[in-house]
Amino acid sequence: AIPFLNAAPNLDGTMAGDKGFDPLLLSSTIPLAWSREAELKHARVCMLAVAGWVAVDLGFTVPYAPTVSSLAAHDATVEKGPMFGLLLAVATIELITGVPKVFQLLNNPDATPPGDYKFDPFNLKGKTPEAQATMAEKEISNGRLAMMAFSGIVTQAALFEKGFPYA
Repeated sequence: AIPFLNAAPNLDGTMAGDKGFDPLLLSSTIPLAWSREAELKHARVCMLAVAGWVAVDLGFTVPYAPTVSSLAAHDATVEKGPMFGLLLAVATIELITGVPKVFQLLNNPDATPPGDYKFDPFNLKGKTPEAQATMAEKEISNGRLAMMAFSGIVTQAALFEKGFPYA
């Protein structure tokens, strides 16, 4: 990824989205499957966050939700109380699915790939290995974009106090 640096030994191109970028050689000390699980989890959250942030700025509301900007929504929901219910739901899901997955990845990284929770009711990943590899590449690439996009959206909203289109 960076021409004048030595390539990270664990990044051999076999994992979806592997571009060889690891200038600090963290992949030599932290299990690669565990790192990918964390990256996928953050990517999926950010994909939802970008959609949710823009939806609120475009006027989407839910019953009993405070009518505030996306930037002020977190503080308003904490103040009024609905954030606790959301935190409880997310914490429950994380305890039921996330914690066992992390232990599985740390103890037996070959059992199932990172991010695979065996939940695909509409068969979006495809049936062939080639289709699954393509979808894995798309998910990680779009997830990385969403992580950068969410950072940019929050920064723009905080600096300029404007809603969508954040310019």
